[in-house]
Amino acid sequence: MKKIVIATIATLALVTAASAAVNGKACTSCHGADWSKKALGKSKNVSALTHAEIATALKGYKAGTYGGPMKGLMKGQVAKYSDADLDAFAQTIGK
Repeated sequence: MKKIVIATIATLALVTAASAAVNGKACTSCHGADWSKKALGKSKNVSALTHAEIATALKGYKAGTYGGPMKGLMKGQVAKYSDADLDAFAQTIGK
């Protein structure tokens, strides 16, 4: 019984870690604290996008179906998050 409880706790810890919320601080280093900076001079002004446009872009980067010159970089940034995490994060920025 003790082994089952330990295995269950370990599994829950892994699931929780895998579904962690998006770290917005990593994003603001390129996009600016108010999201208005064009990351590396190439991205769109994220603060001008709607929540839906941001969610579509983030999920597209994850799927490899969206993006221009920074597509590869962004895919690496969002690949670890679930679509639900990306949707929730998109609601915190943009308009």
